[in-house]
Amino acid sequence: MRREAYAQFLALERDHWWFRGRRAVYLALLDRFLARRGRCADPRAPAARPRRVLDLGCGPGGFLPGLAERCETVVACDVDLECLRGIAGRQDLARPVPRLCSPAAPLPFRDGAFDLLCLFDVLEHLDDEAGALREARRVLAPGGVLLLSVPAYPWLFANNDRVAMHRRRYTRRTLAAAVEGAGFAILRNTHANVLLAPAIVPVALALKALETKPGAEVSDPCERTNLSWPLPRWAHGALWRVFAAETCFTGRWNAPFGHSIALLAEKTGP
Repeated sequence: MRREAYAQFLALERDHWWFRGRRAVYLALLDRFLARRGRCADPRAPAARPRRVLDLGCGPGGFLPGLAERCETVVACDVDLECLRGIAGRQDLARPVPRLCSPAAPLPFRDGAFDLLCLFDVLEHLDDEAGALREARRVLAPGGVLLLSVPAYPWLFANNDRVAMHRRRYTRRTLAAAVEGAGFAILRNTHANVLLAPAIVPVALALKALETKPGAEVSDPCERTNLSWPLPRWAHGALWRVFAAETCFTGRWNAPFGHSIALLAEKTGP
């Protein structure tokens, strides 16, 4: 990702509605799975807690505190040293998190090293998505779980994606094909950011149309991203609550429409 975009992420990751909403939705999806697997009401109970978890492509580390509450050991892995250094100074981590600088493939871990591997908005950045998913499967123990999220709909690909250095956007079908092709069995494959999508998608399409208009070019593409729009604090609070409200139904059913996609899959076979 571009340096300018990382600076925005570091500044907004704690309070921006999109970051807060995605954490709420994806961790709730994980909670429901862990509680069901552990056959207990509390996903943080010992019976449900994964032993070792890898947050691959962890970025500034926004998911690390939530994963640390649910798992015995969390390892943070990213290609960006600046992000890994910043994680060491996070005040919301109850205990130090091991950090490792590495690409998604190959991974410097032994076979079967982890019980859970997370790829939160990472797969769309990679040239070799198949290689990354094969490596994810290799470092997962038998029955280990993959939790990932990606941006939805190739027809929404626009300046935001170019700034973030996305290679692609996905449909649920193309994402399922990639994950199953790597040897996983899919447990959940649902759209996310569902309730806000009817407002987001028309705006995204309008901005995409403006980008193609003659004279619409900007000297710095980072000047025009969805992270650069100023919003009052109350608006961030309202939007993240709407985003998080979808946990009432996406925890149970696969939503057919939304701005993102979340997927849970299990390693099968040897």
